Amino acid sequence: MRDFAYARAGTAESAVRTLADPGTSVIAGGTELLNWFRLGIAAADNVVDIGGLDELRGIASDGDDLRIGALATLNEIGEHPLVTQAAGALASACLLAASAQIRNRATIGGNVLQRTRCPYFRAEEPLPWPCSKREPGSGCTSLAGRHERQAIFGWTQDCVAVQPSDPAVALAMLDAQADVLGPAGPRTIPMREFHLTQREAADAGQPMRETRLEPGELITGYRLPASADGQAYVKVRERASYEYAIVSAAAAVRLDPVLPGACGAGRIAAARVALGSVAQRPWRLTLAEAELPGTPLTREALIPIIERAMADAAPLPQNGFKVTMARNAAVRALLTAGGAS
Repeated sequence: MRDFAYARAGTAESAVRTLADPGTSVIAGGTELLNWFRLGIAAADNVVDIGGLDELRGIASDGDDLRIGALATLNEIGEHPLVTQAAGALASACLLAASAQIRNRATIGGNVLQRTRCPYFRAEEPLPWPCSKREPGSGCTSLAGRHERQAIFGWTQDCVAVQPSDPAVALAMLDAQADVLGPAGPRTIPMREFHLTQREAADAGQPMRETRLEPGELITGYRLPASADGQAYVKVRERASYEYAIVSAAAAVRLDPVLPGACGAGRIAAARVALGSVAQRPWRLTLAEAELPGTPLTREALIPIIERAMADAAPLPQNGFKVTMARNAAVRALLTAGGAS
């Protein structure tokens, strides 16, 4: 840990002005940034604390949208009645993240910016192996090492890591927008496009870029359309608490009120589904979403549709099981959201 100067921001605008200095980092809950400093993942000359900015707090209805401030904690979101009623998948994702103690501190603005949990990346300095995220262009040790938890979509030879955020998967599925403030003023970023896969970043000429945030920009909150659709978030992990997902899935389902399905099951009128921990961004199954309307809400009918939507998966030698596990998580999330399980 190296010394840094500390200051508290008085407004979001003043925080953005401070971020014009590339040696400045923002801290809110602090559950991730301090780990970066300890491990040598990041270093800063100045740290600006935005934790006291009430303008970035709160959860409220805004017309047909739900507005969630960037400083809302995961527990606040998971337990808030507006969220449980209009964005149940997000509430579940927040409450299934980390531990209760961390959820009391961790903010929704910081959570989506957390870095990969790849053990080769999370090692303390000096790194005894190559890692392109820590030293760009040095290579990816995970490719020839352990990679059972790594990506099955969008990876490159430079990196096979996944984005571990639970709320990010639900936000992407719910078509949420991130409100961002930067030197050029406010703008919005769709959460389904907020993160970049390694392939997308490489194609843009910035192979180690992970999000569409520009330098000096700050997330101020999120807006998502309130929905009466049934929703679910499924997290598959090795233990029931304080553990990151091996795979996850968020889904929203609206059933057709007229057309019955097979064996008494309803038929899907519309559905959305996204996978987590399979790529460096939440992975929307858009091909499945186009095919699902009119489909009976049964496991037998859903499995081939999800399999076709995942046909471009490219598993590594040790993580082929994630293809089947992710398919099953998506099917379970759809069934649960539709009230069939």
